[in-house]
Amino acid sequence: MTNQSDSDPAAEPRSGPPHPSRRMFGRIVYGAVAVAAIGTATGFSIKSAAAKGDLSSNLTLIAPAGAGGGWDGFARETQQAMRAIKVANNAQVVNIPGAGGTIGLGKFSTMEGRADTLLATGTAMVGGIALNKSPVGFDDTTLLARVAEDYDVLIAAADSPYNTIDDVIGKWKKDPEGFVWTGGSAGSVDHLTIAQLALLGGIPASGITYIPKSGGGEAIQTLLSGTTDFASTGFNEVSDQIEAGRVKALGVASPQRIAGFDEVPTMTEQGYKVTLTNWRGFLGAPGISEDETAQLVDILQQTRDSAEWADAVDRNKWTDVWLTGDELAEFVKEDTSRIEKLLKELGL
Repeated sequence: MTNQSDSDPAAEPRSGPPHPSRRMFGRIVYGAVAVAAIGTATGFSIKSAAAKGDLSSNLTLIAPAGAGGGWDGFARETQQAMRAIKVANNAQVVNIPGAGGTIGLGKFSTMEGRADTLLATGTAMVGGIALNKSPVGFDDTTLLARVAEDYDVLIAAADSPYNTIDDVIGKWKKDPEGFVWTGGSAGSVDHLTIAQLALLGGIPASGITYIPKSGGGEAIQTLLSGTTDFASTGFNEVSDQIEAGRVKALGVASPQRIAGFDEVPTMTEQGYKVTLTNWRGFLGAPGISEDETAQLVDILQQTRDSAEWADAVDRNKWTDVWLTGDELAEFVKEDTSRIEKLLKELGL
């Protein structure tokens, strides 16, 4: 994600914005769907006064996914760190799941000027916007910060005859549709990581046989039952299973080996420079002022600089990738182009 490389597929320019009437219709639909989710969230209340003045007095963090998912964990780790350092004592988390984060994004895009609310975002939302042809996108929000990222790992059953990426690619080339892969939803970071690996190995991504699952736990079960041959999933989701020897790690999509798992080689050092990673960050609502934007970025930076957040990064096997301002805007543009290209390669 942060490392554009010569081996990446050529990026294509992002398509133009949808017709205004389609955009407005989409906002209305997304907003209507999401209202019910917010209405049932414990403790959620709209406090207009908090949208002005000292924003640290009350913040709502929207996780655009269900409880227990990656965005939920990221938002709740942020909430706990904010509370611990007293930068936002009343920070609360609300879940609005669905459609790769675009249900939450659709609702958020209607919250004009609401500086007391943040939306968690990241790679999955970039894919969700493209895959679901979302009528709203990053241009309908205020970019705040990229905070952390994590990496996918390619795993197989412990008794698999494959031990390296070369082992996999060599057999895969002979029978592109013969292997059965698994990971998260169609178009997810897991799916895209497999697509990028295929392209680097000279294998057409459109021929991948892929069974989507809800997470690393389900993916492991399919490996152990023999339903699938390989899985690509977040390293932090399966690190305990790798350590226990239940599954075998063939390569991780990180620039360097993961601390504490030095025996797991990167895909890059095996000759396959897979650079797609799962970044996570926060968006501000549309229409907030420059002063409010600066306040929110400062709150997030204080949180990111805390010992409590450093502990969360270590526990979750995340990497710090702090980025704001124009550099963040350029990064999102490049990430969008790359992911749209990979989705096309997959025929999605």
